[in-house]
Amino acid sequence: MNYTFIKDLPTNVGEEIELKGWAYNLRSSGKIAFLQFRDGTGRVQVVFEKSGMNENDWEKLNSITIESSVTVTGKVKEEPRAPSGFELEGTGFEIVQLAPDDYPISKKEHGPDFLLENRHLWLRSNAQWAIMRVRNTIINATYEYLNSNGFIKLDSPILTPNAAEGTTTLFELDYFDLGKAYLAQTGQLYIEAGIMSHGRCFDFGPVFRAEKSKTRRHLTEFWMMDAEAAYTEHEENMKIQEGLIVYIVEQVLARNMPELEILERDVEALKKIQAPFVRMTHAEAIAKLREMGSSIGERDDLGADDETILTKEFDRPIFIEKYPVEVKAFYMKRDPEDPSVALNNDMLAPEGYGEIIGGSQREDDYDTLLERIKEENLPIKDWQWYLDLRKYGSVPHSGFGYGLERIVGWICGRAHVRETIPFPRMINRLNP
Repeated sequence: MNYTFIKDLPTNVGEEIELKGWAYNLRSSGKIAFLQFRDGTGRVQVVFEKSGMNENDWEKLNSITIESSVTVTGKVKEEPRAPSGFELEGTGFEIVQLAPDDYPISKKEHGPDFLLENRHLWLRSNAQWAIMRVRNTIINATYEYLNSNGFIKLDSPILTPNAAEGTTTLFELDYFDLGKAYLAQTGQLYIEAGIMSHGRCFDFGPVFRAEKSKTRRHLTEFWMMDAEAAYTEHEENMKIQEGLIVYIVEQVLARNMPELEILERDVEALKKIQAPFVRMTHAEAIAKLREMGSSIGERDDLGADDETILTKEFDRPIFIEKYPVEVKAFYMKRDPEDPSVALNNDMLAPEGYGEIIGGSQREDDYDTLLERIKEENLPIKDWQWYLDLRKYGSVPHSGFGYGLERIVGWICGRAHVRETIPFPRMINRLNP
């Protein structure tokens, strides 16, 4: 018999099937045993009756421990009271590996440090399973949206000879006889090179920041998507970002309702993520924050607390655009109508989740960019390749990047990004 997946039970009602997976609980009344079973695609209860089994098999069944690997056979029946809507009338089983009866993660409450120490096992829990499934949908939806809008994936290097925004928050290493190298904090600069060949490109991979931050929004290793588009200016850049987030949320709602239910996520809040998003300039955001009692300065960057305050005011994401140039990266183009501000945007997620996307129109003039590099005291020879992009066929272009874990955290309604990546790396955590 070919084995079946739990996700396919609706198409197998009335049939006897085989499932391969793990036991996550077992209850027995002495006459009936209820095996809680999972296989990676879902969970189902398998009901065994003692009257239909010999004594040896019944005892063997009742010996099954939490997280033992098991195969089961049974007849699929509809069961409205079950979370999945289905149940299995067990007809047979086989223990693949009987786990010791000391599984460290029990039903009692565990602290975050204990759970992170056992992250390799915590991933099996219902909520963590659901988060990773939503994460997978977000990744796939990103590819789908960008591909359908003319972007191709171009892989950027993880080892780089220089930094996009200074070296203070970079992991540095010795690179053979060539001097220092850094773990990339963004692939943006390399993707800019790609658009001069392909028009629209994106990358998606791990990036690293040696920022000594312990906030709920920070990891030292996380996954980032960077997208760049030739002949695309500030307004169109924001339109692409808006469309991407709307599409991602639509796909999660379409594909992950069972997971959102497990996470007890307010799906009505997600259903409100529709275009157009709220828009305000940095100056307008500062004025609004001051009305709320903040002492933030007119030329200050927004902090996490400021973002949280603003995003609790609206039920959809906010674009904050045109920040003061002194708080943003040198490669951002300045607004021709007000050169003191950049043609950039941050997208803030609602419900207090803060920044999920940062983007800008890029400076496309060779002489202007050269002057900015000099102002930043950056070695021109290290940046000549980036300047060459403005020397040979420069065009107006824009791009943006998103942090995957922040988007996962927002959509799943999790308070800390440590739950949104399989194995989180933080300043105080490198294991497992």
